[in-house]
Amino acid sequence: MKLTELLIADLDREMPITRRALEAVPEKPDWKPHEKSMPMGRLAALVATMPSWLTMMIAQDEFDVAPPTPPAQSQFQLPKNKAQILETVDKGFAGAKKALAGTTDDHLLKPWRLKAGGRVVAEGTRLSMMRDALMHLSHHRGQLTVYMRLNDVPVPAIYGPTADDQRFS
Repeated sequence: MKLTELLIADLDREMPITRRALEAVPEKPDWKPHEKSMPMGRLAALVATMPSWLTMMIAQDEFDVAPPTPPAQSQFQLPKNKAQILETVDKGFAGAKKALAGTTDDHLLKPWRLKAGGRVVAEGTRLSMMRDALMHLSHHRGQLTVYMRLNDVPVPAIYGPTADDQRFS
């Protein structure tokens, strides 16, 4: 099996559970469990945009999260409401799958860098950095389910049943 096929299979597993989690997010965009925490709306929007990172990682050799000279418009605009969040996650997964289908395993083994303020903060093969991005997505999706629980919102099944949703998939 090719590396591209393995990543596409990962996306096929992660897409429905990510969408399910985002569908369950209540309309409380400013709520946060602690003053240092990210507001729920921003966290949901972040989770929705993360699949599109894979498309960018295939197309570019690096990305600077805080470029010394910020562009006029960020390439990652956060969606502002549930409809935009769901549209964003759907497009992000579809774009990532298309980008993976159009690339090669050799390309996935080339270097990719994450920068902040022009300084390299993470570097590895595209494959390793893309897998890190998927793990990062999983982390924030889990964080979002804690926000749901703290708001008495039924937590959907992700990798297995929850107290609220007994599905295994």
